Amino acid sequence: MSDRYGELVQSPLGRKVAKNLGLPMPIKLDRYELGQPVVRGELALGLSVGDDNSVSDALADILQVHQAKIACSEPERFALPSSSIKTRLEDENARFKVVIFDASNIKSSEQLQQLYQFFQPLARRIKSSGRVIVIGRPECCTGTDIGFALAQRALLGFVKSIAKEFKQGITAQVLYVKKGAESELAVALEFFMSAKSAYVSAQAVTIVDAYQSATPSELTAFALNKSLLDKKILVTGASRGIGEAIAQVLAREGAKVYCLDVPANLAQLQKVAGRIGGYALPLDITADDAAEQIVRACGVLDGVVHNAGITRDKTLAKMSQEQWDLVMQINLAAIVRINDYLLENNGLSDTARIVCVSSISGIAGNLGQTNYATSKAGVIGLTQATAKLFAGTARTINAVAPGFIETKMTSQIPFAIREAGRRMNSMSQGGEPVDVAETIAWLLSPRSGGINGNIIRVCGQSLLGA
Repeated sequence: MSDRYGELVQSPLGRKVAKNLGLPMPIKLDRYELGQPVVRGELALGLSVGDDNSVSDALADILQVHQAKIACSEPERFALPSSSIKTRLEDENARFKVVIFDASNIKSSEQLQQLYQFFQPLARRIKSSGRVIVIGRPECCTGTDIGFALAQRALLGFVKSIAKEFKQGITAQVLYVKKGAESELAVALEFFMSAKSAYVSAQAVTIVDAYQSATPSELTAFALNKSLLDKKILVTGASRGIGEAIAQVLAREGAKVYCLDVPANLAQLQKVAGRIGGYALPLDITADDAAEQIVRACGVLDGVVHNAGITRDKTLAKMSQEQWDLVMQINLAAIVRINDYLLENNGLSDTARIVCVSSISGIAGNLGQTNYATSKAGVIGLTQATAKLFAGTARTINAVAPGFIETKMTSQIPFAIREAGRRMNSMSQGGEPVDVAETIAWLLSPRSGGINGNIIRVCGQSLLGA
C-alpha cells in the first residue's frame, strides 16, 4: 500500500516543507537484503565499570565472528582489537551504525551516570537506521538488592527515551541477559544489530539459560541443526498480508512451510505455497478436528506460527454476540485447541518453537475493538502461561504484537485514521509485513532457545500502550 506522504518527504522540496511546518519526517528504513552482513558499518562499544566481565567476554566472541570495525570505551579491557571511542570522536566525520553498551555492572542510581557519559557524545554520531543496544541483567539476577534492581529497570526508561529522541530510523533495545546465559546472547544481538529489526524499537527482551533440563536427545537435536533448513513449520492465515510474508521469509531461510488458510482462499493459498515451494493446507482452524487434520497433513512440526485472525469492529453497544464469538473462536480459542492437541499427541518436535501473533490492541486496547483487543490480550496470556510449561526444556513460545502494518486490511481504514496510525510512532510511518515476518523468523530459530515467554512489539515504538 502506497504511503504518499512518506514518499513526498523523501524529495528535497517535500522534506523542506515538512521541516518548516514541523510535520513528521519519516525516512526510508534500511531493510534486510539477501547476503547482507549483520553489521553494516562501524560499531561503538561501551563497557560499564565493574568486575563482571561475562557479558563483555560474550560480546568479544560474537563480534569477532562478524569482523566489525570497533571503537571501544575501554579498548584495553576488550578482548578484540579496537580503537578508542574518544580518539574516533576527534574525527568530525566519524559515524556509527551500531552502538552497544554493556550495563550489566551498573548497580546503583549513581552509576547510571555511565549511560550519560557514554551516549551523550554519541547522540549525533549515529547513522540513519542505526542500532542502539543496551545489555543488562533481568529481575531474577538482582534479588533483594534495591540499588541493582532500580538501576537495571532504569535502563528501559533510558532506551525508550532515546528511541524517541534519535529519530532517523534509529532503533533502541535493552537485552536483559540472565547470569550464566551469556552464550544465548548471540542470536538476539545479531537480530537487533541487523536490518531485519527495522521496525522493532524500544523493546525489552529477556534471555535465560536454555536447555537447563533438556534431555540428551533434545540437546543432540539442537546441536545438529542451528538453522531453519528443512524445519517443518506451519503458518496459519498464510494466503495474504503478514501470513504470506512470514511464509516467504521462512522459505528463504530454508524451512519447509505448510501454508494454512480457510478453503475459501484456496486459489491464493496455492499461489503462495507454489511460489515458495511450500504446501497448501486449506482448513478452517475452528473445526473440531482441525488439529488432528494438521498432524495428519504435516506430521511432527518444528514450528507453529499462529497468525490467522480476523476483526469484526463495532463499539460494544452495537456488537452482536456472533461478532464477539467469531473473533474469539478464530483469534484465541483455536490456538488453545491446536496447541493442546499438538502437545498431547506428540505433534511437536523436542526443540519446537511456537510464535503467536498478538497486537498492540491487545496491549493498549482500541476503540471499537473490545472483541479483538480481548482476544489478542488473551494470546499474550496464553503465551506467558505456556512459556512456564516449556521452561527448562528445549521448546519455546513467544509472541509478536504488530502495530500499524501496511496491508490490504489497513488500506481500507478511513484516511484520517489511517494517517494517524502511520504517524503515531517513533518512525512516523507504518511497518511492512516483512518486518513482522523477520521478527518471527528470529524467534523460530533453533538458536533462540534462551528466548521464551517474550512479547515483542513490531510497531516502530507506537505511542499506544506500554
